[in-house]
Order: sequence, then structure tokens, then C-alpha cells
Amino acid sequence: MKGMKFAAALLCGMSALAAAPLVAQAEPPGAKPWMDAKLSAEKRADLILAHMSLDEKVALLHGPMGMSFGPGPLPDGAIGSAGYIPGNARLGIPALQESDASLGVANPMLVRGADDMSTALPSSLALAATFDPQIAYDGGKMVGTEARAKTINVQLAGGVNLARDPRGGRNFEYAGEDPLLAGTMAGESIRGIQSNGIISTVKHYALNGQEHNRMTADSVIGQDAARESDLLAFQIAIEKGKPGSVMCSYNLINGVYGCQNDWTLNQVLKKDWGYKGFVMSDWGAVHEVGAFTAGLDQQSGEQLDKQVWFDKPLKEGVAAGTIPTARVDDAARRVLTAMFTAGLFDRTDTKQPIDFDAHAQVAQREEEGAIVLLENRGVLPIAAGAKKIAVIGGNADAGVPSGTGSSQVSNPYRKPGTPLRSVALGGEGMMAAFSSVVFHPSAPLTALRERFKNAHVSFDNGIYPEAAAAAARDADVAVVFVYQPSGEGEDAPSTSLPFGQDALIDAVAAANPNTVVVLETGNAVDMPWAGKVGAIVQAWYGGQKGGEAIARVLTGEVNPSGRLPITWQRDVSQLPRPVVPGTGAAPDARVKVDYTIEGPDVGYRWFARQRMSPQYWFGHGLSYTSFGYQGLSVTGRKTVTASVTVTNTGAKAGKDVVQLYLTGKPGSDERRLIGFEKVALAPGESRKVSFTADPRLLAEFDTGKNGWVIAPGDYTVGIGTDAGTIKLSGSAKLSAQTLKP
Repeated sequence: MKGMKFAAALLCGMSALAAAPLVAQAEPPGAKPWMDAKLSAEKRADLILAHMSLDEKVALLHGPMGMSFGPGPLPDGAIGSAGYIPGNARLGIPALQESDASLGVANPMLVRGADDMSTALPSSLALAATFDPQIAYDGGKMVGTEARAKTINVQLAGGVNLARDPRGGRNFEYAGEDPLLAGTMAGESIRGIQSNGIISTVKHYALNGQEHNRMTADSVIGQDAARESDLLAFQIAIEKGKPGSVMCSYNLINGVYGCQNDWTLNQVLKKDWGYKGFVMSDWGAVHEVGAFTAGLDQQSGEQLDKQVWFDKPLKEGVAAGTIPTARVDDAARRVLTAMFTAGLFDRTDTKQPIDFDAHAQVAQREEEGAIVLLENRGVLPIAAGAKKIAVIGGNADAGVPSGTGSSQVSNPYRKPGTPLRSVALGGEGMMAAFSSVVFHPSAPLTALRERFKNAHVSFDNGIYPEAAAAAARDADVAVVFVYQPSGEGEDAPSTSLPFGQDALIDAVAAANPNTVVVLETGNAVDMPWAGKVGAIVQAWYGGQKGGEAIARVLTGEVNPSGRLPITWQRDVSQLPRPVVPGTGAAPDARVKVDYTIEGPDVGYRWFARQRMSPQYWFGHGLSYTSFGYQGLSVTGRKTVTASVTVTNTGAKAGKDVVQLYLTGKPGSDERRLIGFEKVALAPGESRKVSFTADPRLLAEFDTGKNGWVIAPGDYTVGIGTDAGTIKLSGSAKLSAQTLKP
């Protein structure tokens, strides 16, 4: 779901199209058999379909935004949210109330009142950095709990597109560059959301890696390469999370729009993967009624399309014989099956109180597990006896930044009527009105002062490097907060820090060698000053309690355990596309985004293939303790199994992410994450960790055979502290196999 839906309606003065409920018809004799909760969701969907008219089926397949702008009313029955599909009183079909949910239950423009708040999670990229599926599930469960308490029953969540470019505006909403990590973390988040009887999407399907010219960008890639990268991430997420819906994307895929792409929707998703849920469009992503036969089941946010394609034109196609009635039944069945599976027919939700204090702790635990210690030259943790600490820049006196666009969450720690600190980025176009960086009111400065009550903790806003350097010069430690805005609708034009923040860091580091840089970004940024500072901490967009989490890591209350879910380039010259495709093109120009350059080798696989050394490899992250590995055992015939013992060799309790990589296979030097597990260890404690690799991670996709092919021979694997640093190696001999797609 995109912020564009809000901006287009607001700027064009469109009013929501209220879909009037169907005229009640005489109920057939006897009870409604589909209301028997003991029956399977599929059986119940078939029973209700048998009693539905064409008009009633089609009514499930399109809907407006669930909000009003200008003179238009709120759609009849809508509670005020991103999307709305009216119910059917005659048949007992409940309405679908849909909200954005990338980082919490979004409340678009506070349409449900100024006191309608939700818990803001850290960015999805931060979630991926935890490498902890349980944290992903817990965060999803929290989001689903709040959605149900607000009587919202569809969450537009589950972003899983791979981060192919560090300038990507929505990378912060996605889960990194690796299919196994992204699919696992997004899948667990979806599973957590749906544990509350909520339908979740997975999005934006597929290859939606660029925001620049996002409505016309054409993602060009071979089918085999797509299967081994972005599509595999979606496949894993769907298998683990079982989302009720898939949201298709704005971009084109090999010349065909994502929401009318027969190959991705019909052939891959529904046929090869056997997906039983429904495909909804992104808001404004439907271009013609032909999308219906290409695999799209539901037109969402219909005001933003040129026409409500899935109403009158759809029924005209059925009458003309160009759209089979069976296809209408299939689409309606998919929607109904998802609703029955979530239990929407079997309850009536009412508004409930939300335990925001408990939920804030969920957000804080996620951020604490996500923070990555990139460098540390003995400066961290900050000594308990420090007498003077200089905190500089980044609006650290106000809070922590968040990404812009439709994922924006209004959190409960902003009291109604109290303005938040925000930075208006300005500009023109659809997204300009939604591009302000909002700082969640969890101030790192306040959290540090609470922990150093007997020290002088000063603050300088960092606007003038000279003043900041003066503030830092005689401090025991200087902590410089810097941020890079990123958000929906626009990719960053470069990988540099904006607002002169590189010069700020240089000035402070020259004044004080004990300088700590805290990065609050949604992407990897250039760090020309990396060798001049004492420590570097990647804090991402920290969410509800980001300030407290950052302070706890800086002081050692929490031992940092995050690992990079993206490879950190030295500069744009190392990227497959040094210039963002379409730079300088007209907003509606067709832009080719050539993914054939790297193909399936996204991120660390590209660097390994090109034999380039990045700033930091995927999987990198330091700790205040140390870990050692021994006793790697590798076996296999159809897949690789491995075990290794990890030991905390330091003096502090901490968490390690044990990472297993494929490093070689018949005919090629390969690099691919095939297993990971986060373990907590006391000083001196050891634990044996075992892995069984998903065979698809060892295979190559053969489009001719339409399956995964494992070549016979030796497969080498290793335990790595990151994708470029292998500590222990072993191998197994596998037999030839062909697996289903």
C-alpha cells in the first residue's frame, strides 16, 4: 500500500466512492450452511458461492479507499483506513477494513481521530538485522493485536522485496538482500499478525526495488534469476507466513505490469506455488480489465485508477464471454477462503483497549536486537564513570527518525495536540506532502541523561561543525547522531549523508578521538570518516522506544547483537548500477531497470562474484564479548546438514548469530546464506547449533525443466562471522536431484 493513494486523493480533491450494499434478497430456506465453523475454509467458501449472484461476487473484487477527502463522505460502513471492501448483510459477509502495517498499524492522516495512535516498530530492515525469527513473530503479533483492537481486519504488511540498491527509498520497509533471511523474517511477522485472526498481505510482488519512476519502471531479469532471488524470498515468506493475500506491485516485470503479469501471478504464484489466497492490487496499480484474467483478484483503492475496472467492465466481459464465469468464482472463492481462514465470519470485533506500555517493550526489544556495532576501538560501552558527554546532532534531543510515506505510524507517546519534531523535505509531485521526516519522541539525549545523572551531558544541534567541535573538545566521549531520510516515492540521489553531516563528523572527530557515530538510516551510506572515529553504531529507524534502546547499547546495559542484513558498499562505483536508472527522465517515462547485470547475485553475492571488498559484508556485527567456533560437522546426500559448537570466549554475556554459508558447488564458487541461528550465551558457555539447508539454496532453477536442479558432486560450506569471513569449512557430496518449482 503506498502513500501515493493519499496524496492523489488529497491533491486532486477526489471523494471516496462509497460502494452501496447490495439490495437484500430473499434468503434460501434453512440456515446458512457456510456459517458452520467446523467445516474447512475451502468448503465454507464453496457453500456460500453457491448462493451468490454475479453482482454479489463482483462486489468482493473491488473497493475504494476507506477514507474521505474534500467534500466526499466516508464510504458507508468504513471505519476510516487505507482500504475498504463492503460486506453483505444478506449472506453474513463482513466488510474488509484495511490499513497499512509495514511498521505498525498506520493511521492515515488520523482519519479516525487525533487520539487514534499505534505502536511504531523499528524499520523492517532493523527487524532483519536482529536475525531473530521470534522477534519478528512477536512484533507481528503485536501489530495484529492492535489492528483487531481497532476493528481492522486486513493488514497491508509483509514487505519482502530484496534490497538491490542502497538508494532504494523503501528498503527500510523491506527485510534486506538475502532470500532466506528476508523470507524467514517477513514470514514470521506475517504469521504473528495472522495469529490474531487478521488477514495479512505479503508485498510488493514482485521485483519492486526502485521508487524512482515507480509507476513506469520496468524490472528486467531472466526468469531463472528471478526465481533464485526475489521470487524465492516471496516463496519462503508465503510458506512460513501463509498470508491471506498477496499485494502486487506498481512496476513492470519484463515489460508487463506487476498487477497484470500472467507469469508471476498465474504461472508462478498460483500454479507452481499452489497459492490459495487472493491477489490484491496496490493502490492505483490497475490499468485495464485484462488484469483480471492475468491473475489479479481484487482492485484496491479504485479511485486512483482511471476506471473501476473490476465492476462494470468486468461484468460486461462476463456477458460477452471474454471473462469466464469460472474465473469470477475463482477470485471470489480466494477472497472468501482467506476471510473464513481468519475467522472473520465467526466473530464481531469491537474496539478494545490497547496496552501501549507492554507493546512499547516489544518495539524496544526489537530495536535492541537490531542495533549493529560496526566499529569499536575501545570507546564503547561508555564508561560508567564518564564525567562529560557531548551529544551532538541528529535531533537527538527530540527523538529518533522514521521513514516517510504510507508506513508512517502515529505513536501513543505523542500526546494529542502536541506537535512532533519533523523535517520537511519539500519538493514537488505526488509524495511531497508526505515526505517530512517525523521523529518519534524517544530522545536519546534524555535516555543518556537518565543514565549519567552525575555527569554533564550536553547537547549541540550540529548545525555548525565549529560549535559542535568546541562542545566535543574536552568531553570524555562525543556521540554524534546523523541520519539520512528515505521513504516512499523517491530513491535517494546518492549514498552520502545529507545536510553536511560528513563535515560535522570530521570536525568532531578532529576535536575528540573518542567520537562515537550513531547512524539512523534506512540504507547503507558512504563513510569517508570511518577511520577517524572511535566507534560506529548502526541504529536504523528505531521506532517507539529507539532512544532508550540506543542508550542501553551505548552504555552496555545491552550487548549489541545485530548483524547487517545488507552489504555496505564503499561508494556507488561498486554497485551494479552506479546511477539510479531513469535519472533525469520525465515522471511518466518508461524506465528500464536492468537486473540482468547481477541477476540472482544480489548484495554480498555480487561482491563475491566481482571479487570486490565492501565496507562491510552482509552478516557483519561486533559485540562487547567474543565468540569462537569448533567442531564443524558436515554431511549430506539430498541436502547439506551441518553442526558446530559456538562458545562465548569473552567476559560478558552476549548473543551471537551463527551463520552457515554455501561457499562452493560443482562448477562454480558460490556464496549463499543457507542457515542462521541467534544464540544467547553466558561467559564461557558453549552450545551446539545444527542446520539442515533448504535444498533450493543449493540448487539452480532450470526454466526448461521448470524446477530446481541440484548437480551431483561436492558442496562446500562454512561457518562465517559474515558473508566474506569464513572461519570453519567442510563439504558433503550430494546426489543429482530435480525439485518442484
